[in-house]
Amino acid sequence: MRGATHARWAACAAAVALAATACGDDGGGDSGGDGDGSGIVSSSWGDPQNPLEPANTNEVQGGKVLDMLFRGLKRYDAKTGKANDMLAEKIETSDSTNFTVTVKSGWKFSNGEAVTATSFVDAWNYGASLKNNQKNAYFFGYIDGYDKTHPEDGSKQTADTLSGLKVTGDNTFTVKLNQKFSTFPDTLGYSAFSPLPKAFFDDHAAWLNKPVGNGPYTVDSYAKGSVMKMRAWAQYPGEDKAQNGGVDLKVYTDNNTAYTDLMAGNLDLVDDVPASQLKNASSDLGDRYINTPAGIIQTLAFPFYDKAWDKDGMEKVRTGLSRAIDRDQITETIFQKTRTPASDWTSPVLGEAGGFKEGLCGDACEYDPEEARKLIEEGGGLPGGQVKISYNADTGSHKEWVDAVCNSVNNALDNDKACVGNPIGTFADFRNQITQSKMSGPFRAGWQMDYPLIQNFLQPLYYTNASSNDGKWTNAEFDKLVNEANAETDQAKAVDLFQQAEEVLRDDMGAIPLWYQNGSAGYSERLSDVALNQFSVPVYNEIKVS
Repeated sequence: MRGATHARWAACAAAVALAATACGDDGGGDSGGDGDGSGIVSSSWGDPQNPLEPANTNEVQGGKVLDMLFRGLKRYDAKTGKANDMLAEKIETSDSTNFTVTVKSGWKFSNGEAVTATSFVDAWNYGASLKNNQKNAYFFGYIDGYDKTHPEDGSKQTADTLSGLKVTGDNTFTVKLNQKFSTFPDTLGYSAFSPLPKAFFDDHAAWLNKPVGNGPYTVDSYAKGSVMKMRAWAQYPGEDKAQNGGVDLKVYTDNNTAYTDLMAGNLDLVDDVPASQLKNASSDLGDRYINTPAGIIQTLAFPFYDKAWDKDGMEKVRTGLSRAIDRDQITETIFQKTRTPASDWTSPVLGEAGGFKEGLCGDACEYDPEEARKLIEEGGGLPGGQVKISYNADTGSHKEWVDAVCNSVNNALDNDKACVGNPIGTFADFRNQITQSKMSGPFRAGWQMDYPLIQNFLQPLYYTNASSNDGKWTNAEFDKLVNEANAETDQAKAVDLFQQAEEVLRDDMGAIPLWYQNGSAGYSERLSDVALNQFSVPVYNEIKVS
């Protein structure tokens, strides 16, 4: 999952447009709260790329809202990442292909509709259907009949529903996969698998305007570019009830402004401390500064749909660029050690048993200017004589690290024009250019895991035609090893196969791993019980306001 956000509005909109900031006059201090659970948290945010349909949201900012608005069959433990049962009473299988799902009774959507087996099956069928053009459709690709509902060969869609889904009772349904996938149940905490109410289908436009879910919060209002107001749902049936009255997600186009508002008392929570403030955060905030490992990796992706980057020998150029990047220096000077140089394409939060293998990238990720120059020359040189690294300029302090990467490359190649940054104004514009395959050179490709499995760091990003394979890299041997890993019921053997697939990715340098990212956040004195989960997202429902 990538990164975007939502907003706060009305009288504030003009100021946002003119000053590229968010209003702070209705921020932290005006949100009430005496520790009785009624206080409102004001938090920095960014407008999402797409409307908040669960199967159409594959970036971080929209994901934050879905995490408050929905609960699925599984939910990932905030501290360990373990996939625990949420709405699932049980999920049973004897062959890793056919699963029987029993949904807990008593759950409702905030509009009063019951959550049933049909709520899941209808939602999944909607997400898988080609005519609905959902960005997360690929996640339903394991279910039998996906090739009919979402043909990927350009042929016509011949079915509206997945043949592998059958409702067998009010609270039971069966899932038949088209291949063995032993860890399939553990993927079902991802938001794409959320249930949907009948209201979603009866009046889709109205639902998009004000989404209805079954989580601890409801959407009170949303003004694009300004603020989304989430409010605690008093009748929420789950045990993880909101400990506050709601969350105002304020849109910021500059996280430095958000940090300034936090320090001025106009904002309660910033969940992306800007790189320029990392050196000050501890002294500014004390124990209200959070810096914790997260399932996030930053990479440079390449446009393999551009022949200039996919011709013979370019694997040497890509590897040479990797070797021209001084990761140690950048993570220390730019990120104040809140990043760790990457040595594979996953994340240390997985642990060795879960698939992380330190050093798997080997020499290809080691800084060596001489070898970098040699490889790039042997590969035919930089396309057009220059690399332009594209990034969104509105969030994430990307300019600083992109400039640092280019300085490293320029120094290694002894050419001060070999690499330049290419800023794109907003995250939405940046993502739109990527999804429309308009990149002409490398581009930043941060990945926040959807679920804590090595499979999630590899298949969605690098498998042929996968949902988040933005660079369109393809390799038959990689695909074959991933398929074999998914079918393996022995976890250790599955992990080994996935790591073999990583080695294929390494040898072709399908993307350059840069660094693993910690989650960073700062919060006001009004808040307590603030934490980030393993996805680097605030656990909003646990935050208390005094």
